[in-house]
Amino acid sequence: MSSLLSRLNPVPSFSAYTGPYDVGTQELEVPISDLPTGSPPPDANITTVSFRIFYPCEPTKPRSPYWLPSPQGEYFRGYARFLSAGPRLASFLSYLPILRLIFHTTIPASQDARLLPPPEKIGRWPVMVFSHGLGGTKNAYSHLTGSLASHGMVVVAPEHRDGSAPISFIHSTDGVPAKAVDYRALPHKPSPEVDEDRNKQLQIRLWELGLIYEMLLKLDSSPAQLRNIGARDSQNPDLLGMFASVLDVHAPGKISWSGHSFGAATMVQFIKSVYYHESRPSNGYTPLYCPSPDSPLVSQVTPSTPITLLDLWTLPLLSSPTSYLWSKPLPAFNSRGGSPPLAILSEAFFRWTSNMQGTKRAISSPVGEKSALEAKPHIFYSISSAHLSQSDFGPLFPWATRKIFKAEDPERTLRLNVRAILESLRRSGVQVADTSALDMELEGSNTPGPEQPEENQNFPLAQDHKILATDGSVNGWIAIPLDDSKGFANAKGSATEVKHPSDAVVQGEVMKE
Repeated sequence: MSSLLSRLNPVPSFSAYTGPYDVGTQELEVPISDLPTGSPPPDANITTVSFRIFYPCEPTKPRSPYWLPSPQGEYFRGYARFLSAGPRLASFLSYLPILRLIFHTTIPASQDARLLPPPEKIGRWPVMVFSHGLGGTKNAYSHLTGSLASHGMVVVAPEHRDGSAPISFIHSTDGVPAKAVDYRALPHKPSPEVDEDRNKQLQIRLWELGLIYEMLLKLDSSPAQLRNIGARDSQNPDLLGMFASVLDVHAPGKISWSGHSFGAATMVQFIKSVYYHESRPSNGYTPLYCPSPDSPLVSQVTPSTPITLLDLWTLPLLSSPTSYLWSKPLPAFNSRGGSPPLAILSEAFFRWTSNMQGTKRAISSPVGEKSALEAKPHIFYSISSAHLSQSDFGPLFPWATRKIFKAEDPERTLRLNVRAILESLRRSGVQVADTSALDMELEGSNTPGPEQPEENQNFPLAQDHKILATDGSVNGWIAIPLDDSKGFANAKGSATEVKHPSDAVVQGEVMKE
């Protein structure tokens, strides 16, 4: 009866997470004055860092947060403007009853729930930072990030204040008035002016990620020194204290870094900026971000750092200030025991040939240079998937994504993404929970109970072997070969080619012909 009522409910909704843990969530906004920073802010108007955090929680009566951030009307109108509606039309649309249903959509996680103590065998919860793409928010990937949390991770999803969110709000702090940050619509064809504006956005994003790292260190070691000025209607007096001494954020290479589209490009630039922070070529290269030499971040990013790139958008990485690091391999290729990066494409981005070749370049070692990495990088795409299939928009609006972008079964697409991320983490030594038999689509599995396959001697922690196999054993999940003639060498400058797939993305993410 409940499933029938769910189908009849016109409010867009998510399915339950399938991991063995209940999921809690908090919305946080921390003043940057509470955090050590080795560099001045790229924009003096940005006085806080904002993010949503997902985590395994103790069983509790759910009090789910709304998916559309507060103030909902402003975010709704921001999305409408992102989709090219004018201010008056955006305001009109926000009052239509059929569209206002999204105001009632909730995230299937418990707001401000108590953090579950980590299992004794792991000691501390593994941590991931996830960066959103253009038009994204701290809530826009909640199904993916919440699914990872349900398998035993703490996932931090920042909301970038670089003009890439449909709108964002910086609350008043330390005597500085509140401020709204509107979306910045930039062209998608490269030019000196576009490169300069994108680089300004990247500067802000990289700086924010550095602050997120400092926040994680404090959250684990001295949470009492952090103020959450974004806390609203809290029923938990110790929202931050419960994270003390339970986050695996201090040992080198332990934090995982992931992102979607512009967020994936952000992560590539961030990881390389930190890892090659001492590199100073003589060609006038000026880094967009440079951590302080004595920052713990410098030792955090190592060849064993897990990296996941979803629909990497390579264009922002090809300008003059970013091209030097673009020529450098990811840290994994400098060590035999490095963690191979994982790239997952939608079919739309797979068919965008020039960008797909750039993605191959990003997760490969340079042609002519010997890689120390023993294991090969992983790159896959899901058949009949669109760019939005890797965000919450797929499961929330399946009819629209099917009609507009020809994308089928967006919930399964997300499950495949989560399976691949979890298995890649296991092979990098991150101890996460088993993937459910239901998600693994094992015959006769009607419940999301754990499955225990035979031990794999090559990957002792591996459990969902098929999802990273290249034999096509998972229906609709296609491995992309890296060693073809269009690999690393031919990708240079390929983003200037205008060969976007007709169904690539919502207008505003990547220009459609």
